[in-house]
Amino acid sequence: MGRLIVLEGVDGTGKTTQFELLCAYLRERGVAHRELAYPDYKDESSTLVRMYLSGAFGEDPDAVSPYAASTFYACDRYASFVRYWKRDYEAGTLCLACRYATSNAVHQGAKLPPEERRDYYDWLSDLEYRRMGIPEPSRVVLLDLPVETALDNIRARAGERDIHEADGGYLRRAAESAHTAAAYLGWRTVSCAENGKMRSREAIFADILEQVRDIL
Repeated sequence: MGRLIVLEGVDGTGKTTQFELLCAYLRERGVAHRELAYPDYKDESSTLVRMYLSGAFGEDPDAVSPYAASTFYACDRYASFVRYWKRDYEAGTLCLACRYATSNAVHQGAKLPPEERRDYYDWLSDLEYRRMGIPEPSRVVLLDLPVETALDNIRARAGERDIHEADGGYLRRAAESAHTAAAYLGWRTVSCAENGKMRSREAIFADILEQVRDIL
């Protein structure tokens, strides 16, 4: 089987930038790999995800049950795995994902009281990795950033914000859920800020590389 490395974090932590740096690092060294990003907005499999994030089921993220919303994302990943990268993964290819089932743990776990989150993480792992059969990550790296800094980064971006990004209170709960999930599920954590300020992308990437170098 292959190896699967996932970069995770709440909105505004710079996941996409760090994912691109890691992919470029591997390309420069001639390391064969598959690059994955979720949700797969270009594919029809993400239709329910796009409807959910646009507010079609309610503009408040809490309007949709975390269990229902989790299935929207899980089906998108299942369709992607079976159609596009299952063969490569089973052949031993290194796969990199910007967001994955772990994003359900972060964002949907935010909708639950803290005392219910661990049961939800267990349910989620059973649903996606065992019952649906998508690969379980070999390594998850959580990009950690103070919520206020993440919100500043989101506000500085051009374009419309989805229902998660537009709700500061929800983002705070997502950060709490991310920390709980990381401790419970054994994720690695990289701090993206120091003394209240965003660290350079090069410094963050160096720390990410240290967390994954042994399985590249």
